[in-house]
Amino acid sequence: MALSVSVPHSRTMPMPTSQRSIVLVDDDRNILASVSLALEAEGFKVRSFTDGAEALRALAAEPADLAILDIKMPRMDGMQVLERLRASSAMPVIFLTSKDDEVDEVMGLRLGADDYITKPFSQRLLIERIRALLRRQEANRAAAAGQSPAVGTEPALVRGDLSVDPERHLCTWKGLPVVLTVTEFMLLKALAQRPGLVKSRDQLMDLAYGESIYVDDRTIDSHVKRLRKKFKAVDPEFSQIETLYGLGYRFKEK
Repeated sequence: MALSVSVPHSRTMPMPTSQRSIVLVDDDRNILASVSLALEAEGFKVRSFTDGAEALRALAAEPADLAILDIKMPRMDGMQVLERLRASSAMPVIFLTSKDDEVDEVMGLRLGADDYITKPFSQRLLIERIRALLRRQEANRAAAAGQSPAVGTEPALVRGDLSVDPERHLCTWKGLPVVLTVTEFMLLKALAQRPGLVKSRDQLMDLAYGESIYVDDRTIDSHVKRLRKKFKAVDPEFSQIETLYGLGYRFKEK
């Protein structure tokens, strides 16, 4: 997948009153430097580590709002870091991986990862994923505290047996939860908003990655394949996401 790595233009969104903190763990110092610079330019507080064990010690002493973990690292890899984190923390975690490996993704999601981005990647894409996860975290905290949704929040979307709650990043099918990455969630929501309407691959690419970032058609196909697989794990008869060869995809009307 050919994604450019570039510092995003300044499109800073309003931040909460307290600065959000991010822990970045990667054994590639060039990635640490460039990503830290981009995140700090967007108003985030960033702590960088080349070693997973060191990052865990730092998080135990001072928790963060979100962690970005490279999967392949010496001594302690991202999977091991995530497994230890999930023993005591529900902090959002994004994996950076140089492999488009479905086995790694499935294992990471089972351990509790929230999203995946494959190297090389757009830093603007990473920032949008971070913001989406932090919005979800805030909505979940508000719900747990019994607070009403903020004014202007997006209502839940219900299409037959499908329920999609963008503010809490929750998806259910026939009342059963379906765990999706941020990218998968965005694509599903785009298809379900207008049942029967065909979305081309180009439209879905622009939605998921932005107009200035090139990705191969197969990237969208791969996301849709994984979406179907996750729904079929809940309901083997699931067939709502249709392929129209040469055109794109649509969410089937009842």
